Amino acid sequence: MLEGSPKKISYISQKKLFKSFELKSITPHMGAEICGIDLSKKFSKLQKKELLSAFLNWKVLIFRNQNLDRTNQKDFAKLFGDLHIHPMQDSDIEGYHSKKDDPNIVIVQTKKNSKYIGGDGWHADVTCELYPPIASVLYMITVPEIGGGDTLFCNMALAYELLSNPIKLFLKKLSAVHDGNLPYVGSYNYAPPEQGFPKTNHPVVISHPSTKENILYVNSGFTTKINKLSKNESTSILNMLFKHIYGTPELTCRVSWEEKSLVIWDNRCTQHRAIWDYYPHTRYAERVSIVSNEIPSRAK
Repeated sequence: MLEGSPKKISYISQKKLFKSFELKSITPHMGAEICGIDLSKKFSKLQKKELLSAFLNWKVLIFRNQNLDRTNQKDFAKLFGDLHIHPMQDSDIEGYHSKKDDPNIVIVQTKKNSKYIGGDGWHADVTCELYPPIASVLYMITVPEIGGGDTLFCNMALAYELLSNPIKLFLKKLSAVHDGNLPYVGSYNYAPPEQGFPKTNHPVVISHPSTKENILYVNSGFTTKINKLSKNESTSILNMLFKHIYGTPELTCRVSWEEKSLVIWDNRCTQHRAIWDYYPHTRYAERVSIVSNEIPSRAK
């Protein structure tokens, strides 16, 4: 394929219509705005069914103009599974809430005196755990008054699809280490708890349990080494994959935030990155994540 020529991308069918809300796609392969549904109200069986279908197909769903409290946000998240407790949730580090208040809420806040922004750099949430979150739900409360603060999302099923066949076959056989010390100690400079931060192995290519898509499952936020390769080999392969992720704009969609916007993303098949382009202004949101009893399984 010539540099700059169109890539053969698997698009979502635009013919699918929903009866309980309207869907407007952001890109042909990922991301959609959902209109005509109030997340503070009880959901009908049809709404639940259609929301799950839209979520699995579009991977990133945006809901605008939602007047929600924490209970509303958590009730919506519970449609997709049990709520997650972050491994740093009982810390006092900037950007994370105290268990004494609400163990399921993670504060995502950046101010003038912030030393870093949560979510800076491509990553999937908490893949260092044996049962990583299957999805995250972020509710935006304060946006920068000068604009900015968008979030980029990357389609990791498409990232795998666009690799060459020899590389696909090679990666399917491998597993990699996902280590919580990489961000929480290395980036945030936070002393690990007595039991240590989670550290586990996951396949480099996993199968989505619902869609059966093959997904490239390494991220620069947590993945430290590919098993059974030398350090140099692992570093070279990971750097190649990370460059593929952040250097291929066709993989991405971009969410521009407004106050009272809520976004849910499939953490199994997407990565995301928050953009800190609004210094010295403030951005404040609250996140809930969702877990299941499924360990990421190797693609066949």
